[in-house]
Amino acid sequence: MSLATYIGSNVELPINDELDDIVTIGSCFSDEMHRLNIKKHHFTTSYVYEVSSDWGIEITEYMNKSRLKESKEKLLALCQLMDHYLKSGDFFELYSCWIGEEAEEREGELTLNINYFDIDAIKMPEKTLVRIEK
Repeated sequence: MSLATYIGSNVELPINDELDDIVTIGSCFSDEMHRLNIKKHHFTTSYVYEVSSDWGIEITEYMNKSRLKESKEKLLALCQLMDHYLKSGDFFELYSCWIGEEAEEREGELTLNINYFDIDAIKMPEKTLVRIEK
């Protein structure tokens, strides 16, 4: 199984928009049905994409240090990328889960400010809906 991370936005994003090869907006593990389930069960936004990489974004104390560091880098890069697309007052949503678990109940919620959060203080396990506001 693969851990996928989805992004929801009210702004249409270009597919394959790469930022330093850390994250790409486009399909990696998911298909259209997976993204429709995320939109139906978790997101409030108009557009849903997968954040492509070799693994989803998950930040917990139980991860190995290499994967944890990579997830933090991906989240920071994604926020930097989305900062260019969002206006003040806009937001985007982020959700990570195992492929096939998109319709399952979420286990947590988190709200962050796109420019003001401590990456080392965040706990973002799978099945957590993260709203990132500008």
